[in-house]
Amino acid sequence: MATDATHRPDAATRPFADAVVEAEQIIRNAPFVKTDQDLAEGLDYLAGSIKASLHMVGAYQHDHPYFASSTGPYTKLGLDNPDTLYFHAYIRDDAEYVVTGRRGTTADLSFQIMNGDYSPTQSPDSLTAFDDRKLNIAEDGTFRLTFGPPKENAGDDHVAFTPGSAMLIVREVFSDWENERPGEIRIHRADTLGTSPEPVPSERMARRYAVAGKMLVSRIKTFLAFPEWHYLQLPVNTMTEPRPTPGGLATQFSSVGHYDLDDDEVMVITAPAADPSVAPYQGFQLGSMWYVSLDYINHQTSLTRDQARVDPDGKIRYVLSERDPGLANWIERTGHRRGYLQFRWQRLTRDLTAEDGPTVEIVKFDELPRVLPHYESQRVDATEWSERIAARQVAVARRMLG
Repeated sequence: MATDATHRPDAATRPFADAVVEAEQIIRNAPFVKTDQDLAEGLDYLAGSIKASLHMVGAYQHDHPYFASSTGPYTKLGLDNPDTLYFHAYIRDDAEYVVTGRRGTTADLSFQIMNGDYSPTQSPDSLTAFDDRKLNIAEDGTFRLTFGPPKENAGDDHVAFTPGSAMLIVREVFSDWENERPGEIRIHRADTLGTSPEPVPSERMARRYAVAGKMLVSRIKTFLAFPEWHYLQLPVNTMTEPRPTPGGLATQFSSVGHYDLDDDEVMVITAPAADPSVAPYQGFQLGSMWYVSLDYINHQTSLTRDQARVDPDGKIRYVLSERDPGLANWIERTGHRRGYLQFRWQRLTRDLTAEDGPTVEIVKFDELPRVLPHYESQRVDATEWSERIAARQVAVARRMLG
């Protein structure tokens, strides 16, 4: 007797399994895969994307929403910022939602409403974006906001949806990893608090697997195409002037570029240490060709202003190199000949200009003592470097439990 397709042992999971195979082929056929390291990192990226897709489809709860972790050390996407905790909740534009929390001591806390998700051909529109300066924060650090349709006599604590509002994104950004502490944040729909969602039948669970599979393939395709729009058309080994970040994130400017260096070449990036009254957060990072952050836990592949050693002239000189130069601001390439470069400045009180941004110089490794004007004051020994890495490991472990 023939087995009905809906009763096959893999009836629910087959669409997702097929999507995993398709996604692996996309990874293996990426044009920049040249070495085993490239492929291994791609397969690791795939593993994180599988986990994230299943997690995100389960979080698709308009009626009983919650903040899900959008990306993190083990579910990376979209050149994730090593200094940021990302959260998102799915919303509908005809309902009202209540967000409550307690402000932590981090450098920035921002909110953004999008009208959809990223696709291989376009980015979603940012409909509303603001940071915690809009919040009415009580003396104990607590705050309350409502999001929903426009209403008469709404106070400052109500954020009106525009048609198409579909996702609320929250970013909490650290500058001083060791001393800053995250806050708390929660969301509920105003008319469903205290009620329970209906049980999910098996048919809908099976549909979730199919949706997760489509989400997985789209995610891989999208963020392989994204750098073509914003990075790879730029001249190699250069960085742009600071500019408002594409996508409408409030009070953030960025400078971007991509690099291609031989092992005996060093990129020296010089940027003013931002005045905290102008930009409480300034961060720099590398990204792999998979358009995700490099390992920022066990290697110094990023630096905030607080983590960097500032020269006496008020500038930070980042030394991007494969070889260890014995310097405090060494940015480790970790075997990546090519990759992406990104500065972010957040919670700005004014627009930035070219003078606030980076300059780039390519030199030979042995030229560093001559090129760096404060070379001696930047030197670190092996013990001090190990302490820097240990501090990163401890800070991230503590942050992820915050």
